[in-house]
Amino acid sequence: MATATTAMSLATAYPTTPVATATLSSLPVSLRLRPQSLLSSASRRLLLPVPKASSWDESAPEEEGEAEAGAEEEDEDEKPRPEPVASSQFQFAAPPEGYVEPAAFDQLPPESPEDVAAAYESLYGPAFSGETVLGNNVYEVKVVDPIDMDREQRPNDDFSERVVQVNRVTKVVKGGRQLSYRAIVVVGDMKGHVGVGVGKAKEVSEAITKAAMNGRRNLVTVPLTKYSTFPHRADADFGAARVMLRPACPGSGVIAGGAVRVVLEMAGVENALGKQLRSKNPLNNARATIKATQMMKQFKDVAEERGLPMEELWK
Repeated sequence: MATATTAMSLATAYPTTPVATATLSSLPVSLRLRPQSLLSSASRRLLLPVPKASSWDESAPEEEGEAEAGAEEEDEDEKPRPEPVASSQFQFAAPPEGYVEPAAFDQLPPESPEDVAAAYESLYGPAFSGETVLGNNVYEVKVVDPIDMDREQRPNDDFSERVVQVNRVTKVVKGGRQLSYRAIVVVGDMKGHVGVGVGKAKEVSEAITKAAMNGRRNLVTVPLTKYSTFPHRADADFGAARVMLRPACPGSGVIAGGAVRVVLEMAGVENALGKQLRSKNPLNNARATIKATQMMKQFKDVAEERGLPMEELWK
């Protein structure tokens, strides 16, 4: 202990005098484990253990007290929160008189097809009663590929079919050429509804069936007057084809050729003039005719748009 005191006094009295290494063995273990640079440096003093009653230890409780006071002030500024209501205090409304709790779904008796049909009919109307416009039985739904359909199995509707063109087309592949047929069919009911369809298949009959189904999916409504003619003239382009349509007086008939005549006849037009002005391609001319009919408007529709009565429209 005396040796340690002598070393400390020497380091304090003579800071420039280096401490002898022989005296380090007699120092406490806590001082010997410190880095040698701190003990042998001439510009630094020995690091002594700091007593517990120091200035920074005394200031710590003050800082903690200030932090607690700030937290209390923040709690006072916050709005009071409502106390949570325990689930045991909540009470459900009493059921009405005569209420009978329904049974679970797995405990109900099995429903018959008549019950299911009655439920659908009550929700969506009498369309599910088994009677349809097309004459099909909704209780016997059969998914049949259109290719496998014969003419007797096709939908029993009022639409007629007319073949405009059947071409043999070729697809060149790695192994050679694949031959198939493309059919253009016009479908209509002679009452203002007409559609143009295209179908391809290995056989002619299959191509025609596909084209007819495609035409039924692309039906449009043609505006007609009481004389079965157009309300006004119209011109339309499709690709390189251009078609001109003009109304005609009663008794004129359909004066047109090619695909334009087929489309007008299937739509129910009896008096009209049609002309193919550019390309003679049947498919483009048929679609141009459909496009021209969709550009026409009835007189009542124009009067409603302008906000005028029908009498004022002719003045």
